[in-house]
Amino acid sequence: MTICVTIWNEGRHEKIHSEVAAIYPDRIDGAISAGLAGEGFEIQRACLDDIDQGLPTKTLDATDVLLWWGHIAHEEVGDQLVDRIQSRVLGGMGLIVLHSGHHSKIFTRLMGTNCNLSWRELPEGELERVWVVAPSHPIAEGLPPYFEVPQSEMYGEPFDIPTPDDLLFLSWFKGGEVFRSGCAFQRGRGRIFYFGPGHETFPIYHNIHVQRIIINAIRWTKQPHASGRILENWHRADPIHI
Repeated sequence: MTICVTIWNEGRHEKIHSEVAAIYPDRIDGAISAGLAGEGFEIQRACLDDIDQGLPTKTLDATDVLLWWGHIAHEEVGDQLVDRIQSRVLGGMGLIVLHSGHHSKIFTRLMGTNCNLSWRELPEGELERVWVVAPSHPIAEGLPPYFEVPQSEMYGEPFDIPTPDDLLFLSWFKGGEVFRSGCAFQRGRGRIFYFGPGHETFPIYHNIHVQRIIINAIRWTKQPHASGRILENWHRADPIHI
């Protein structure tokens, strides 16, 4: 069965920062889409400034896995759209949150925390070494024991999120910090994966290992929850007697 993937990108940096447009001439969502080529996915691309903020009901309802990249316009995303995305995730849609999407409305709502972290941005970037700490997990399939991102923005601990169901990747930075850069969660019937590397001024989404992680994450988040039951409130008019 074909997996329908929607890549949602805020799309603002590419408009206002020439250095970002130079690295991602087809926008960040375009680079991510190119990295998924040949994998058999049905791909849609969407941006904040599109009609209905890129996710009209028809598009969202047809989406099996939603990728989310946002940074400077989190507050512009409508609460009603966040409600609809949350409902789709709880019903089984996969959600992959990338880099600065940790502060998006949808991720903070699903985590129930502010998702703050420590960070440092240097103009030239700094080395990030991504260690695979759960090599048997499907998202880690095909990866070496670690890989390096030569230019990255430092995201470090403490990272104010709930304890992940699975910790897949742990990043070390040349400055000495570490970060839980690959975290998997279950909410309702939906699977969520957060992946840290992906700063807009560095060509991180052209990295073959980053592309492989996103491909694997799409397939993993699409896998159904073990229980086929729809989660509801069950009203019992009478007590259960022993």
